[in-house]
Amino acid sequence: MKITPQYVLPDIQGVILCEDVRQEINGVNSLIGVVNVIPAPQVPFGIFKLCLWTRWINGIGKFKQTSRLLAPDEKKVLAETAIEFELKSLEHHATNVHFFGGLQFQEYGSHAVEIRLNDQLKLRFPLSVIQVNRPQQVQQPSSNG
Repeated sequence: MKITPQYVLPDIQGVILCEDVRQEINGVNSLIGVVNVIPAPQVPFGIFKLCLWTRWINGIGKFKQTSRLLAPDEKKVLAETAIEFELKSLEHHATNVHFFGGLQFQEYGSHAVEIRLNDQLKLRFPLSVIQVNRPQQVQQPSSNG
């Protein structure tokens, strides 16, 4: 008789922060605009939407993924979302997409993206908001002559 486990914590296979995630007609996800840093000419700086794509594997059971974006002080939560999902066997996987909408970055610096599984921290990585200069407008030569 084969003994089957009823609950196994999954592994996080991948995480990508991007501008948008689209599900194609064939079910495949297309990730648009992978984000490594947030360039901002000034703060406060607003972003309409950021997406956090995650893939979980090698688990069995029902789980809750919570994703958060923290300010540089690591106390203020700028955004938080949660998704419940289930893995029915070790051969299954779960792909989750968290949408952070209407973000306002109040300061430059290293923010943190956290991914928690059942309230346990599984992954944390930095997201830097950096100052950039606004592009100068090029003046067209006048045609007076």
